[in-house]
Amino acid sequence: VGEGLGTYLEEHPREAKELILKTITAQRAREAARAARETARRKSALESTTLPGKLADCTDKDPKACEIYLVEGDSAGGSAKQGRDRRFQAILPLRGKILNVEKARLHKVLENEEIKAMITAFGCGINADYDESKLRYDRIICMTDADVDGSHIATLMLTFFFRKMKELIENGHVYIATPPLYLVKKGKQERYCWTEKERDEISAEFGKGVHIQRYKGLGEMNAHQLWETTMNPDTRILRQVNIENAAEADRIFSMLMGDEVPPRREFIERNAHYANIDA
Repeated sequence: VGEGLGTYLEEHPREAKELILKTITAQRAREAARAARETARRKSALESTTLPGKLADCTDKDPKACEIYLVEGDSAGGSAKQGRDRRFQAILPLRGKILNVEKARLHKVLENEEIKAMITAFGCGINADYDESKLRYDRIICMTDADVDGSHIATLMLTFFFRKMKELIENGHVYIATPPLYLVKKGKQERYCWTEKERDEISAEFGKGVHIQRYKGLGEMNAHQLWETTMNPDTRILRQVNIENAAEADRIFSMLMGDEVPPRREFIERNAHYANIDA
């Protein structure tokens, strides 16, 4: 085999060069990932407990009582920080869309600032270094805008959790916040709505002179409204993320977030009539 392969490579220099370049690239990626892991392990105890600067942490130190909101953007992050109950609610604003870990090598994942902030804030490590006893929050809540971009950002977060910290999902720590889509007002009467059906029913109940506000982003709510609708444990709607079928979940994440375009296009075309697409 060795002699035959040597002859082939000598007779096909272009293929030989491509093979060698791929080998070198793979080697460099492995070395970079190893170096990143070693750097993380070599941090002193003081450095490893330094929390991200943009994290607004809670005052309670009992992880079972604490929760962290991963919020899309500084605008919504500001409202969330003002409206939260700082005793048990922490806020971590994330800038833009985080790295798609489905397509990225480990060293790229560990170099991403938003992902590094999440890993540091959670405190439990990732992959083989995951240690749930060090998890700083019992509930990790993805809170994004109620539009297409917000759904994409939430999917990127869930992809990261599924691929690098699957135990968080398996053990019931990951949630999706459900902000309202509409505010229906008439005079001093106000009602929040989470569906179009609910909006239409309340509009009919209020009668003429109704004003309807469509919330496309969390930043459109003030601190009081965000607390009242999305963060107050007594009134909020949280959806817990579960893995009912790990093999099927793995297949769907690979299809939706991977490099293969045809299966993704087929999935979108097949399910487009269920999608909530903003005009």
